[in-house]
Amino acid sequence: MNRQYFEKVFSNERMQNFFDRHPGDEAKAIVHYQINIELSESLYPILSVFEIALRNSLNRELTTHFGTPDWYIHIATTPGLKELNQEITNAIRHIVKRGETISAAKVVAELTLGFWVRLLNVEYELILWKSLRRSFPYMPKSERTRHHVSAPINKIRNLRNRVFHHEPISWNLAKLDSIHTEIIKVNGWLNKDLPTFISSIDSFQDVLKNAIEKLK
Repeated sequence: MNRQYFEKVFSNERMQNFFDRHPGDEAKAIVHYQINIELSESLYPILSVFEIALRNSLNRELTTHFGTPDWYIHIATTPGLKELNQEITNAIRHIVKRGETISAAKVVAELTLGFWVRLLNVEYELILWKSLRRSFPYMPKSERTRHHVSAPINKIRNLRNRVFHHEPISWNLAKLDSIHTEIIKVNGWLNKDLPTFISSIDSFQDVLKNAIEKLK
């Protein structure tokens, strides 16, 4: 399979960055594209664990904060949180469209990662952070500030979006390795046993080592 094949199947625009990265070496550009797919695949398990653990931990504290598993119904009427309601409305609309019964569990599962991460932004610090900080019980108390939580989680969200939307993530492998380490650390803030669980399903380091060898 040559350049023309990959451009036809995956589009000129998608492949151009890889061919630009390796001018005059068509074969290596194609290998790099394949490596990007392999790296993305290897990150799926750890990103999946992160997303589910984060939303469940935040949901637990929101349930306590509002005093009900249906906390989302109070968002629209809580001063300072009104802008969050559109995403909740969209989630409920999707549930109804599928012909399913609305429940707290389904709303929580339907809300996007962007919604959960947004809860940790500075605009909601005075309203929610006092409660949401308990979502990270294994983060050292001396470091447990909203900014120290929000910054890495936003970085992880950006990587997750690139992986899930099939975008390039392999331009800087050292940086990718650093973010992978950060994902493990953040999972450990949520639950002390998650890093151990992750190690049993995480193939990233092996895939990264192979990628580094192939791109020499």
